Amino acid sequence: MKTLKNGAAILTLAIIAVACDTKTNEKTETATADSVALHEPAPADLNSDQSALLKTILGPPEQSPAGTILRGIAFGDPIAKVKATETFEMFEETPDHLGYTSETAQLETIDVQYFLTTDKKVNKITIDVYLNSPNATKQLWNASKQYFSKAYSAPKEESKKLTWNNKTIRINMEDVSEGKDYGLKLQFFPADKNVLAAK
Repeated sequence: MKTLKNGAAILTLAIIAVACDTKTNEKTETATADSVALHEPAPADLNSDQSALLKTILGPPEQSPAGTILRGIAFGDPIAKVKATETFEMFEETPDHLGYTSETAQLETIDVQYFLTTDKKVNKITIDVYLNSPNATKQLWNASKQYFSKAYSAPKEESKKLTWNNKTIRINMEDVSEGKDYGLKLQFFPADKNVLAAK
């Protein structure tokens, strides 16, 4: 009888020990899984496809017929055309410029500003793109360089800056990444002041 009681006690202790060990392992596994999810997000979750992002920045092809600079807008276009054409959300309107913004699913931000002459016509366009990583910045830089080089020939290259020039337009692209803030700035200027006067 005493042996049976000892056997039952040992069996009970063994079951308790196994149950405790299982709970400890579950906690360890959960903590490990959570820490991986928090510290190493997948690149696809962090960054957009930068070629697709460039298309978003430039605007759809049907919106940019010949003569337009980007997003359906050309130098010399009146403020009314910008307001009717631009699909991003307006965030700023001052006497000398209009500002529009858009955010991607990955929380990247595109800000477009249309600068105006005193008679309210577009004379400069700037685009600021705020990105999530150095890799995204490099990819958008390369996609933009390829696109503008095909459209306007080879750029003049400086450290972290490219410039394209032709008879009608000058484009500057600059890597403005600093610390943990990543992004590019694009500026579009008319190369010839007569472009504005013609409209």
